Amino acid sequence: MMKQIFGKLPRKLSKSSQHEPNGGDGVHGSRLSSGTVNSHSSSSSDLNMLASGIYGALPGFRDVPSTEKQSLFIRKLNMCCVVFDFSDSTKNLREKDIKKQTLLELIDYISSVTSKFNELVVQEMTRMVAANLFRPFPSPNHDNKLVGLYDLEEEEPAMDPAWPHLQIVYELLLRFVASPETGAKLAKRYMDHSFVLNLLELFDSDDQRERDYLKTLLHRIYGKFMVHRPFIRKAINNIFYRFIFETEKHKGIAELLEILGSIINGFALPLKEEHKLFLVRALIPLHKPKCVSVYHPQLSYCITQFVEKDFKLADTVIRGLLKYWPVINSSKEVMFVGELEEVLEATQAAEFLRCMVPLFRQIGRCLNSSHFQVAERALLLWNNDHIRNLITQNRTVILPIIFPALERNTRGHWNQAVQGLTLNVRKIFSDDDQVLFDECLVRFQEDELKEKEMQKKRELTWRHLEDVAASTAASNEAVLVSRFVSSIAIATSTSQTPKTLVGS
Repeated sequence: MMKQIFGKLPRKLSKSSQHEPNGGDGVHGSRLSSGTVNSHSSSSSDLNMLASGIYGALPGFRDVPSTEKQSLFIRKLNMCCVVFDFSDSTKNLREKDIKKQTLLELIDYISSVTSKFNELVVQEMTRMVAANLFRPFPSPNHDNKLVGLYDLEEEEPAMDPAWPHLQIVYELLLRFVASPETGAKLAKRYMDHSFVLNLLELFDSDDQRERDYLKTLLHRIYGKFMVHRPFIRKAINNIFYRFIFETEKHKGIAELLEILGSIINGFALPLKEEHKLFLVRALIPLHKPKCVSVYHPQLSYCITQFVEKDFKLADTVIRGLLKYWPVINSSKEVMFVGELEEVLEATQAAEFLRCMVPLFRQIGRCLNSSHFQVAERALLLWNNDHIRNLITQNRTVILPIIFPALERNTRGHWNQAVQGLTLNVRKIFSDDDQVLFDECLVRFQEDELKEKEMQKKRELTWRHLEDVAASTAASNEAVLVSRFVSSIAIATSTSQTPKTLVGS
């Protein structure tokens, strides 16, 4: 009678179910089939053992016959679903060591297995990975809403105390994905879009070592599961959009761009419209955030890959760089000039013609920069043979634009190295076309004279206004200024170029 009463009472939940997300079934619990339910009931003895506090090592794969190895593999996976607290190095030392040895045994088994993994193994593997890897980040940086105080460049690298354990789980998943015994057609049902999204979220980890493993792992998944490729690209797009236009906070942008670099390299020609939109809407705006220096080498590589794939994109890329060109950040400006050189090296003459006017207006401003590294980096563009040839072919348009900057550098730049490089560039132009060079010099001198004349007129106008104001200040009478004088004063005080002054 007592046995019947106790048999009707609800059973106590195991500890493993308390540690596992989504009620203990992982992210793929909804995919359990009837055969899977039976498998869970067959491994209930292991979970009951964990619930009772007896966390002991299971037999090794060498100690069981071949027919039982796959069943033992599943039992070991279930055993590894228990998650321990690694923030306290004094807790569960024995259990942590047993789990570590079990994970290492699973890696060895995957490397040596010669038969295809069945659906149950794939399901249990994804469940174990979800239990151990998919977790919220404890770092306060992920909850900090003060974007202005967030600087990726100044932060010290964080070390996750659980990394020695997480590394083995990552290695196990990496071996499983790369194994020829893992069928893509079967595995894609469990390593689905939800699984990929959870992996992408881990790229925001503070630990550089984890992001490096994720980079390799996502690249393997992208290569193995062709059906997931569009979704992975779209998900990475969304991460970039949120980073650029909302938060400007993410630790894994460099790693994601590194993955995209190899993906872009494999794009078939002609490029799809989807890929061109990705360049315009995501990659080029990535030059906007303040922390661009953290991921700029990877970004520059991706941009250059697009131009090398389709040279017609050069005009789009160069105009995009000009749109986000820094105004007061000199170190960022040096990076932009370096990237510009890489893009120009892959630019054809027809595309160069479309953008050379706004491009060399910006280069002219760089030549006159008071920061010597910006001016020096801009002058070094003439050391590139391909770029020099493009400039020489279009010197009739380019030299009049940048000649004033070259002449001002020659006369008064404070840095001797910049002056020397400027003289070299002037010599290149004069050797190529002495007549054009002399015309530009005469025009520059004429503009200088006009500017001096307008400066004198400006001073005279202000002096006249001061005299009129001083003569009537004592009587408090209203001062009537002629329309001609006031118009000159307004025009000269607000104008930016001598041409505007003459036109007024």
